[in-house]
Amino acid sequence: MKRVLSALVVSGGIALVNGAPSLSFAGAPIPDVGGAPLQSIAPVVSRVTPGVVGISVRGRIREDNPLLQDPVFRRFFNMQQQPIERETQATGSGVIVDAAQGYVLTNSHVVENASSIEITTKDNRRLKAKLIGRDPETDIAVLQIPSGNLTAVPMGDSDRLQVGDFVLAVGNPFGLGQTVTSGIVSALGRSPGIEGYEDFIQTDASINPGNSGGPLVDLQGRIVGINTAIVAPSGGNVGIGFAVPINMARQVTDQLTRYGEIKRGRIGVAIQDLTPDIAQALGTKYTQGAVIARVEPGSPAERAGLRTNDLVIAINGAPMRNGTDVRNRVGLSRIGDAVELTVERGGTERNVTVRIEQVTTTAQRQRAKQR
Repeated sequence: MKRVLSALVVSGGIALVNGAPSLSFAGAPIPDVGGAPLQSIAPVVSRVTPGVVGISVRGRIREDNPLLQDPVFRRFFNMQQQPIERETQATGSGVIVDAAQGYVLTNSHVVENASSIEITTKDNRRLKAKLIGRDPETDIAVLQIPSGNLTAVPMGDSDRLQVGDFVLAVGNPFGLGQTVTSGIVSALGRSPGIEGYEDFIQTDASINPGNSGGPLVDLQGRIVGINTAIVAPSGGNVGIGFAVPINMARQVTDQLTRYGEIKRGRIGVAIQDLTPDIAQALGTKYTQGAVIARVEPGSPAERAGLRTNDLVIAINGAPMRNGTDVRNRVGLSRIGDAVELTVERGGTERNVTVRIEQVTTTAQRQRAKQR
């Protein structure tokens, strides 16, 4: 289970194949702590690794036979167009985030099409896992295993990450077994176009196929991200990996564990990034944010008083850098939630509270009126 988009490869769900993979080496300089070199990260690793698990997935997928796409071929052989069903087997990684409930966090694509999921803990216990729910839009899934003698890894705060922070990636690359690599946060807020909702942490900690769903942790042993994808022109790691920020994963996890699914709504606006030209036209001092380009008639945004050319600079107190930030913040809110937008209009800032709703299209409203 590996997806390629240009040079991007989702790092998990590596299909099991015969033969040993080729080996490569990667690392990061040893960090300083309080001005003194840190001689070993073993104490951090020893706290984290008991909560990291391997995931083995079996499933069945249906594929269309390309020959049967040709109607002449079907008619000549008197065959009907029927999909081909085949078995799949893959591996990935996960991390225990709630020992009492047995919740395991991983990537959605790792458990896609799964008919059975088996978890292997660090002490080699094999446990059957239940899929609680998954969200392909953020590539996050929650599994549940029997609780008892489990170790959870605490969640950190990905909003506090800075470029240059040291991080560790833990997972099961190429099905070799639990592996720890080190690196730094190379960039924040990446949006390479892999998922629907993106705010990736970029790291040079070595991440390879099979690592997906494993944690990216800081030097205090707290989860700051869930490893998801790599840039891999040749199929292997080249020092550019991506992780879903744990704050985003936490929001998705909360909904999946409570409701088993993600129900997203909209506020009914079209937005665009704030560019220097737009900022000059609006006469704003801000250099980051998102401009409301259009407000849908009858939408929650219109009822709340939002207007075209309003500059959104924060949502619920969190600064918005661009339109992607606004889309992520609204898209990760559940229908019925109220969000507070801080907007600048005509040089004056104001707070506007909007309730997330399932916004219908104009055509749908017209059909409803006809009824």
